[in-house]
Amino acid sequence: MSATVDIVRRFRDMRVLVIGDVMLDSYLEGSASRICAEGPVPVVHKSGEERVPGGAANVAANLTALGANVILLGVIGADLSGRTLRTSLRDRGIDDTWLVEDPETVTLHKMRILANGQYVVRFDEGGTSRPSAGTRDELLATLEHVYAQCDAVVVSDYDYGVLSDELVDHLRALRARDPKVLAIDSKRLSRFAESAVTIITPNVLEAHLALGSGTSGIEQGDSPQTAARLGRRLIEATDAEHIAVTMGRAGVCLVDRRGSSRHIPAHPVSHSNDVGAGDSFLATSALALAAGASAIRAMRIAIEASCIAVGKRRTAVVHHQELLQRVSLTEHVTQSGRESSLRTLIASIDAAREQGKTVVFTNGIFDLLHAGHVEFLRRARELGDLLVVGVNSDRTTRLLKGERRPINGEQDRLALVRALDPVDHAILFDEEVPSALIRSLQPDIHVKGGDYSDVDLPEAEAVEEVGGRIVILPLAGSQATRQMIERIAVLAGADGLDGEL
Repeated sequence: MSATVDIVRRFRDMRVLVIGDVMLDSYLEGSASRICAEGPVPVVHKSGEERVPGGAANVAANLTALGANVILLGVIGADLSGRTLRTSLRDRGIDDTWLVEDPETVTLHKMRILANGQYVVRFDEGGTSRPSAGTRDELLATLEHVYAQCDAVVVSDYDYGVLSDELVDHLRALRARDPKVLAIDSKRLSRFAESAVTIITPNVLEAHLALGSGTSGIEQGDSPQTAARLGRRLIEATDAEHIAVTMGRAGVCLVDRRGSSRHIPAHPVSHSNDVGAGDSFLATSALALAAGASAIRAMRIAIEASCIAVGKRRTAVVHHQELLQRVSLTEHVTQSGRESSLRTLIASIDAAREQGKTVVFTNGIFDLLHAGHVEFLRRARELGDLLVVGVNSDRTTRLLKGERRPINGEQDRLALVRALDPVDHAILFDEEVPSALIRSLQPDIHVKGGDYSDVDLPEAEAVEEVGGRIVILPLAGSQATRQMIERIAVLAGADGLDGEL
C-alpha cells in the first residue's frame, strides 16, 4: 500500500472539532423563457429546490463524508433556517448537539436562484448581529469540554462573531497545554497571528487583505510567484508552521517557517464549480496532517479532494471512497504514465524532505564526460544529502551549442550521468534554462559550475521563488570537452566543433 493511500485510509474514525460560522445554503432552480411584464427581469419557472450545510457546516459535512467523527461548534438563530440546517446536518450524520441557539441571532442563510443553470441572484440572511454575551460564554464552556475529545481542530471563520477574541485566546491556551493539529481558514487572519497554527489556508485575495495591501497587486494574477511572496510575508507576520496560499486552477503555494515555498499544481477540470471547494481543501488538509502526512503530501491529497469538489454541482462534499480511488489512480498513473519520470522524481524528493534531507540540483549537457564533470558533481553532492542532475535534451543542446551537437544522444548522456556515484537522480529537461524544472523539483540548493554569479544566472529568479540558494563551484577541467572534441575532429579530418559542459 502506498504512503498516500495509507494516509487517506487513516481518515476513518478520526475525531475533529470544527469551530466557525455555520450557514444554510439554499438553491432554487428553474427555467426562464420570458421577461416579466412588471420589470426587466426573467420569469423563472421553479423546477427544483435544495438546502444543504454551508460555511463551517460544509467543512463538517466534508469531514464526515471523508470518514471522520465531527464535533461542530457554532451558532444558529431560533428560526426556520436554523431548524432546516439542523435537519440537513442530521441527514448527513452530523451531530447538531453542540450548536448554540441564540434568540438574538439570525441564522446565516445564502439563497441562490438559478435559471437555466445560470445564477440570477443570491439573497443573504443574517450576519448583521453578533452572538450575545450568554452565547459567547456557552461557546467557551463547550470548547473547554470538547477539546480533549478531538485529534484535530478546524476553524472556518467568516468573521460573523463565533470566533470572538475570548474564544481564540481560550483555544490558544488549550493548545498550549495539549497540542493538536490546527487548520485555519479565516477572513481575519490577524487574530490568529500568535496561535501557533499548524496551517493557514488563505486564497490570494485573502492573503492580500490580511497583509493590509487591499486589492493592490491582484492584477498580477494568481501566479505561483505572487502566492510565494504573499506566503512568505504571512509567515513572517504570524507564528504559523505553514501557509498554503490557494490559487484556484493554478493549485497551491506552500510556504514553511524557513520561507521555503513549494508550488503544487492542480489538475485540469473540465466543468468547474468553486462553491465549497475551499471547504473540501481545508477539511482534507486537516485530516491528512492529523493522520501523519507531511505538509507537502497533505497539500497533494487536499488538491485531489478539491479537484473532485469543483467537478460537482453546488456546495460540494467529497466522500472517502472517491478520494481513496482518486489518489490510488493518480499514483498508478504516476508509475505508468508518460510523465512518470518527473512525477516519480518529485515523489522521491518529497520523501527525502520528509526525512529532513537537503536536496541539491545542478544541470548541464554532459556530452563527453570527463574527470572534471565527476569532480564537479562530487563537490555538489557534498553540499547536501541528495543530488539531482538535469540533462539537456538533444533539441536544447542544438540551440545552445549548434546544429552539430550533441555528439552523444540524450538517452546515452542521461544513462552515463545517472551511473555516476555522486548522482542520486538524473532527468532530461527540454528548455535552455532549467527554470521550469527548478520550480517543479524545488531544490534547497542549486549548484552552477563556471564563472556565473547569483545576479547574472538566468535561473536565479526560479531558485529564489522556491526558497532555495545558489552555490557557484569552479568547473575543474572546463576546457576538457572542447579539447576532446577538437582532437576527435582532427583525427577524423573534420573542422573543430564548439564544445563545453
